[in-house]
Amino acid sequence: MTAEGFLEGRRLQLARGVLLQCIMGGYPPARFYGGDDGDLALIADPDQIHPLPWSDEPRALAICDADELSGESSNLSTRGQLKKVIARYAARGLAPVVATELEFFVFAPNTDPTQPFRPPVGIDGRREDGLSAFSVSSNNGLRPFFSEVYKCMAALGLPRDTFMHEMGVSQFEINLLHGDPLLLADQTFLFKHLLKEVALKHGLTVVCMAKPLAHTPGSSMHIHQSLVDIDTGKNVFSDANGEPTAMFRHFIGGQQAGMADFTALFAPNVNSYQRLCHPYASPNNACWSHDNRSAGLRIPASAPVARRVENRLPGADANPYLAIAASLAAGLHGIEHELEPSAAIQGEFEVPDNLSLPCTLHAALERLKRSQLARELFGQEFIEGYVASKTMELTSFFDEITPWERRVLAAQA
Repeated sequence: MTAEGFLEGRRLQLARGVLLQCIMGGYPPARFYGGDDGDLALIADPDQIHPLPWSDEPRALAICDADELSGESSNLSTRGQLKKVIARYAARGLAPVVATELEFFVFAPNTDPTQPFRPPVGIDGRREDGLSAFSVSSNNGLRPFFSEVYKCMAALGLPRDTFMHEMGVSQFEINLLHGDPLLLADQTFLFKHLLKEVALKHGLTVVCMAKPLAHTPGSSMHIHQSLVDIDTGKNVFSDANGEPTAMFRHFIGGQQAGMADFTALFAPNVNSYQRLCHPYASPNNACWSHDNRSAGLRIPASAPVARRVENRLPGADANPYLAIAASLAAGLHGIEHELEPSAAIQGEFEVPDNLSLPCTLHAALERLKRSQLARELFGQEFIEGYVASKTMELTSFFDEITPWERRVLAAQA
C-alpha cells in the first residue's frame, strides 16, 4: 500500500482463504474458510508500524490483525488466537510473561536445492568448519552482516539479551528479552524477517528450517513462560517462601496434557521431525525436569522470582504466534482443571509411553485432528483448516522421490 493510502486510513482487505495458504502456494477446499471466500480486514497495530532500516528506498512494515468485516477477530488468525489466550489469563487476574530463544543458520546462497547448504566465505576468506561453538570470535568472519543486524534491531526497537554461536556449522542463537507474549511474538516475527532481508544485502542466506544440515544439531525456538499477578506483578509460580506453588504444578500438568495433541503446532513441517528424531538437545517428549535439557519441559535454574517453564519442543520453523498461543493455552488448561504433572525426571531416562510424542508430521496431524482439547482451545474452524493446509504440504512432499531412495533402494530386489 502507498504511504498516502495508509495515512489516509484506507482499509486493506484480504481473502479469508489466504490465512490457510500452504507453503507451496495452494489452498485447501473452500469449505475450510467459507464457500464465498469473503474478505477480512487487515487492521494495523499502531504499536507495530516500522520503517525498514535495511531498505534503500523508504518503506515501512505494519503488523496487522486479521478481523472479520463485522469487527471480531478471525478464527483463522494465529495472532488473534494468541490474543484470545492472553485475554483468558487476564480474566483470571494473570498475565503471562514469555521469552523466545531463536536459532538459525547463515549460509552461502543455495541456487541448487539438490545440493546441501554450505557455510559462507567470511571476511577472513574461509568457510567455517564447525569448531566455533560458543567462541568469543565465532562471528568475526560475518562481522559486517551481524553489525547491520544489530543496527537494524535497534532501529526496529528489538531489544536483544544475548547472541551466541550455537553448536552447528554457522549456526547462531538470539535470546530476546522476556515480556508480553504478543509483543514477543511480534518481535520474533520481525527478527526473522530482518535476518533474511539483511542477509540478502550481504549475499548470504539465513535459514530457519528446523534441520537444514544432516549430522548437525537442528534449530529450535524454545519458549520460556511464567505468570505474574496483574495487580502485584509477582511471579505466581513461587510463594512467599520462594517455594513452587500449586499453580506452577498445574501449569506443568497442562503443558504435559497438551504436548502430544499440539505437536503439529510446535513442529509444523516435514523437516521439523528431522530435528526431533535426533533428540540431542531437541527432546521429543512431554517429560519435565529441573535443568535437564533432555526433557521437553525444562525448569531452568533460577531464583524464585524468575521461576519459569521452558518448552523445548518448538522449532525455529514454528509460527511464533501459534506456538506461544498453544503453549500458554495448554498451561491455562492445567490451571483451570488443576492437573497434576508426572514426577520430575533427572539424569538419563527412558520416556514413558504416555509422555512420548508423535515423531512424524503425519502422526502429529492425525493426533491434532482427533484432539477434542485442540478444538476446545482453538475452535473447530481453525483446527480443521490448519490440518487441511498441512495435509496438502505433506501430500506434496510424498509426491517427490528423494535422493536417498534412489541411492539406496534402486538396487534392491
